[in-house]
Amino acid sequence: MKETEADTRANRIDSVLRDAGWDGTGGSQVSREYVIAQGRITQAGRINTLTADYVLSRQGRHLAVIEAKRAGLGYTDGLAQAKEYARRLKARFAYATNGHRWYGVDMVTGAEGDIGLPFPSPTALWNRCFTQDNDWRERFGAVPFHTAGGKWQPRYYQHNAITAVLEAIAQGRDRMLLTLATGTGKTGIAFQIAWTLFQASWNLSGQPTRRPRILFLADRNFLADQAFNAFSAFDADALCRINPAEIRKQGKLPKNASVFFTIFQTFMTEGKTPGEREFTFEGYPADFFDFIIIDECHRGGARDESAWREILKHFAPAVQLGLTATPKRDANADTYAYFGEPLYTYALKDGINDGYLTPFKVRQLASTLDTYSFSGEDEVLAGEIDYDRLYTESDFNTKIEIEDRERSRVERFMAEIDQRQKTLVFCATQAHAARVRDFINQVKTSTATDYCVRVTAADGARGEQFLRQFQDNEKTLPTILTTSQKLSTGVDALNVRNIVLMRPIRSMIEFKQIIGRGTRVFDGKYFFTVYDFVKAHEHFRDPEWDGEPEPPEVPAPKPAPYPDAPEPSGDGVRDGDHLPGDDDDKPPEKIIVILADGKARRIQYLTTTSYWSHDGTPITAEQFMAQLFGDLSGLVDSEEQLRAIWSDPEQRTAFIDRLAEMDYDHERLADMRRLIDAPDSDIFDVLAYVRFTLAPLARRERAQHARETGLAGYEPEMREFLDYILQAYEARGVDELAPARIGNFLQIRYGGMQDAKRRLGSAQDIRGAFFDIQSYLFRDA
Repeated sequence: MKETEADTRANRIDSVLRDAGWDGTGGSQVSREYVIAQGRITQAGRINTLTADYVLSRQGRHLAVIEAKRAGLGYTDGLAQAKEYARRLKARFAYATNGHRWYGVDMVTGAEGDIGLPFPSPTALWNRCFTQDNDWRERFGAVPFHTAGGKWQPRYYQHNAITAVLEAIAQGRDRMLLTLATGTGKTGIAFQIAWTLFQASWNLSGQPTRRPRILFLADRNFLADQAFNAFSAFDADALCRINPAEIRKQGKLPKNASVFFTIFQTFMTEGKTPGEREFTFEGYPADFFDFIIIDECHRGGARDESAWREILKHFAPAVQLGLTATPKRDANADTYAYFGEPLYTYALKDGINDGYLTPFKVRQLASTLDTYSFSGEDEVLAGEIDYDRLYTESDFNTKIEIEDRERSRVERFMAEIDQRQKTLVFCATQAHAARVRDFINQVKTSTATDYCVRVTAADGARGEQFLRQFQDNEKTLPTILTTSQKLSTGVDALNVRNIVLMRPIRSMIEFKQIIGRGTRVFDGKYFFTVYDFVKAHEHFRDPEWDGEPEPPEVPAPKPAPYPDAPEPSGDGVRDGDHLPGDDDDKPPEKIIVILADGKARRIQYLTTTSYWSHDGTPITAEQFMAQLFGDLSGLVDSEEQLRAIWSDPEQRTAFIDRLAEMDYDHERLADMRRLIDAPDSDIFDVLAYVRFTLAPLARRERAQHARETGLAGYEPEMREFLDYILQAYEARGVDELAPARIGNFLQIRYGGMQDAKRRLGSAQDIRGAFFDIQSYLFRDA
């Protein structure tokens, strides 16, 4: 009997590891079938799942990966996999074996070659990885992750980030940065780091038993509250929410906790000059905190003039960890200069390809009214219009309002989205968000009065309540939120399916933060869609981070600074419409224009779409079509073969499933129909056009051809039944022709199989006719 890989592992490899001392003692651990990446999300299921045969760890540190092959194969056949897995896990050693011979690679020095037995023990492997002893490394390693009773297990990149920070602290580093894409669990990572420091009694005072004092610093109350809740595994008396109002009420500082949460405005107070802010630090001495976690530190987080820098300078003795979701670019270079290069980086494209973030596509909508110059036939209701000026996207809804234009945009995206899906709409100002909210509620199909609501600084507690309801995946209302800046960061809503951009995006950082609102994974969510009315995608392509191709050099506008305020709303506005950075106390009167009668009806849109390629990089629709052509070449050799496949319901179903496995699902192929200007055609027509350049036909044309050529010879009742099926195909497409649909048709039309058989004949006759008529749909006319 041929030995299987499972046999080789059980009978040959496991015994070698046991003999070497890998038996769970001394903090050693052997993880079998260790899932590194779940695989990219597609409608057909996960693809490219990565699982390591063995991962060897000691005291929470990944030391080695072993890739096994069955005894009959070459012992280095799994070497490439072992190296790849070791790179991802940051393991020092990669091994390949077939149970008879072993091969090893040192991923740091590059040395590799055959190794003899016995296999290295946990202590021997640890000493090779860490040549110098470190007491804090040992103490940190003795603290296991807090798994909430097994409900939480670190993903590989989270494990890497946590251990990278703990190792840096053990080595005495005092400024650190982690860069991980939005939605990858930065708060959870921060919790595990704080938990380890707390349990190990790490501190800067040298006192061996004192718990550390840790500060979690955010820039908005709801982010600080969100983090406070995420740290609930700590005893209640170990946590403290610093509240300036409570401090003033009680007349004393909270100092007896271990983990403190607050916003940076806590350490500021009104100055003598109106509008100025002074730093009081609420009386906390500079050396009070041992460790400070700065959430979303890219938000001006380390600029010399920022509030953040002043706070971090005051608490300079503390070890400081910055968390950011955006890579180093011009707009946040000061953040990186302050903290240093990231200890660990996990990019958006990595999260999508690993299956920990949801893929997205971008629908780019350009219109005939993306710019405006005054036409004598239009009417100016308010303000003074510049007759010679070309008003561009940055002017709309800040300097000039054309309601017909905004209403047209709303009607366009509302016609394209599934109106039952949760959607975020980013508008230019709070007032613009209110108008867009009203337009959405005017065109919605829902009868709910809270279908679309606005969430901005002006909406106060009611807006916060709407946001909490929106984030609740069990609730369907509100379904759409409009905002301007407030929701661009920190909104953990898992089921966002659409993001609509109706205002210019002022920086690459902001664009990535907004995209991050949709990347969180949710059951049944295969992708989300960005509807881009403002060409944001053109300015912020970032191949290193997102995987997108480089566009022509286009300088991105610098973001205006956020205004100082006791606690910023995050909405980027001071008083309704006033944009951040405006110098005047009162903005100029807005120009309000009404388009001439009938002009709004002539607004036209040109739509293009971006997709994800097989290697996980965004590509255009044209590139996607070229990729489809290449893949079809390996699936069908001739037009006749494709017609034969499509004419047989069982072969067609299998072929569609195969396409879905290759990431060509119904949604993407439906987009292809629009691209070839045949929105009412069959998927067959997309494939035939791409592979064999055949002109597409509408489904009604195919159905009519089948009626004319395929119904002869059937009794009237059967002809009516087949015509009923053809009508369903015309209306809804090829899914109506799947074999599983026969029973539904018979139930709807005849009440069940028995009545159908009395009217149409045997089950075999019915099935034969159902199959036969389909061959006429796809014949060469």
